[in-house]
Amino acid sequence: MFTCKQLQISSDEKILVDISFSFENSFALIGESGSGKSLSLKALLGMLPKSLYVDMDLDGFVVKRGRSVALVPQNPFTALSPLTKIIDQFLVEHDEAKKYFEMVGLEESFLDRFPSELSGGQLQRVVIAFALHAKPKLLLLDEPTTALDIKSKEAILKLLKALHVEHGFKLIFVTHDIEAVKELCEDIAIIKDGKIVESGNLKELISLPKEIYTKQLIESGFKNREFRV
Repeated sequence: MFTCKQLQISSDEKILVDISFSFENSFALIGESGSGKSLSLKALLGMLPKSLYVDMDLDGFVVKRGRSVALVPQNPFTALSPLTKIIDQFLVEHDEAKKYFEMVGLEESFLDRFPSELSGGQLQRVVIAFALHAKPKLLLLDEPTTALDIKSKEAILKLLKALHVEHGFKLIFVTHDIEAVKELCEDIAIIKDGKIVESGNLKELISLPKEIYTKQLIESGFKNREFRV
């Protein structure tokens, strides 16, 4: 069980996020742009600026970015340096990099290419390979299929599901894509204005939402997406 007893993020002026949640294996955090979900992810990664204050209490979980926690970002096109070959960005020996590429379904030859020579789906696989190398206990997914076409999106979701089962890491998925959530997550929370308004088992909540805000998100098909570069 992953339990966040408290995650409070504040500025000098106000509290931006004040949430708590727990889940067994996989968890989706859903909300519109500005709701606080991305701030929450960055807090878990220790990536927020010093101008914000973070009070975080995780039950028995030590956050070590690059070790216990890894991130698959929204936009693979900006996650890598376009002027550097992929092998030189992996920072591991060639044989080890090859092993992780095999895990995500990429050929060894891709290691010697520049990011501009790969498609969006291939680049997202590269980023996932980087994340796997950290052997994370918790994998954070920040809208990982937004920049992909439908075919690539389906392939990436299938890959993430297989890796989740095989490696046993916990999963937090931030997305507006209800179909993607259904594929990967057991539990869900709806966040609005920095607070969780409804949470529970994904299938039960989607079938019978209690809050008006949740109903509106479901009825819209979570189409009000954001895209951050």
